Amino acid sequence: MGTVTCIAPVNIAVIKYWGKRDETLILPANDSISATLDTDQLCAKTTVMASPNFKEDRMWLNGKEEDIRSPRLQNCLTEIRKRATHSNSLSQLKIHICSENNFPTAAGLASSAAGYACLVAALAKLYKVEGDISAIARVGSGSACRSVMGGFVRWYMGSAPNGVDSIAKQIVPASHWPEMRILILVVKDSKKKVSSAIGMKRSMETSELLKYRAKSVVPERTNRIQQAIIEKDYATFAELTMKDSNQMHAVVLDTYPPCTYMNDVSHAVVELIHSYNEAVNSVKVAYTYDAGPNTTLYLLEKDVPAVLGVLDHFFPPLKDNLVEYRRGLPIETVKPSQNLVSKMNIQQQSPGQFKYMIYTRVGDGPKYLKDSKDHLLNSQGLPINHV
Repeated sequence: MGTVTCIAPVNIAVIKYWGKRDETLILPANDSISATLDTDQLCAKTTVMASPNFKEDRMWLNGKEEDIRSPRLQNCLTEIRKRATHSNSLSQLKIHICSENNFPTAAGLASSAAGYACLVAALAKLYKVEGDISAIARVGSGSACRSVMGGFVRWYMGSAPNGVDSIAKQIVPASHWPEMRILILVVKDSKKKVSSAIGMKRSMETSELLKYRAKSVVPERTNRIQQAIIEKDYATFAELTMKDSNQMHAVVLDTYPPCTYMNDVSHAVVELIHSYNEAVNSVKVAYTYDAGPNTTLYLLEKDVPAVLGVLDHFFPPLKDNLVEYRRGLPIETVKPSQNLVSKMNIQQQSPGQFKYMIYTRVGDGPKYLKDSKDHLLNSQGLPINHV
């Protein structure tokens, strides 16, 4: 019997992946770039176990048994088993998979990216598969290929019809830009109305803006932001991050029928960030939105206390929620001056617009957990936390 447990990170794109040129192989319409977030705050955890006693392949996600026949899951399993060393006797055995996220699933926080990266990393270790696994993670969930490594990562769209060159590569490791911080504002953590997969397909079929974006905007923008990351040029990085988020959400509105992922609170945060940057006469903080209403802010560590003070002033938390409200790294706040508040000319929101916030940093790729106490499956191959 073989058992492997792995944790894998979330990644949040600064140059967005939106649209596939091949639905089956999950080949993107353009390159994308993301930062891998620290697994201490946000991660997926997966245990895979192979045993001669198992009658069939089975899978549990966040305590509930899921259909293992999902095409994407099967694609990953098939690909791993195909690449398993021939002498590997495990590849003939049935497997059980158990996976958990320590953050909301399907709410626009890149849960599928972390989940599939974790699954593929665990399976690769179990089946002794060597070499690049980003292309295998990609067939599970496109952006999962960026979660198989740490730091800042670029996913190359590639040009080969079979997708062999559509892989992710690290631009720089997490240690390259240690001052970079990420603040996630969780507006809503319920499941979204239109999934990313359906939204992308609809955009590819109907949005003229998407075609223009992929061909005329993203190639140059991706190279520019990559250079900004290498040079630690925050102002350029921040501006391009916000512009690319805005353009992705313009594409989903240009889709027919339109998809909307941002809500009123999301738009109010955008207004606040621009107003703050203008008031302090410097780009101190950048927002980005994936396919959901939650905000991801990229900012430098030295600016976090002031930015947090501004957020607390204009988006006050509920008084009885303060313990659960701030999650992640320890965090200090500096109250904004009356002068700054009046300069910003923004309306204060009613308390409780954010459910909570997560403060984190750029982190490393998947990690293997050696201690058997970390496994999610018991010796019979059943979930320890099964409900």
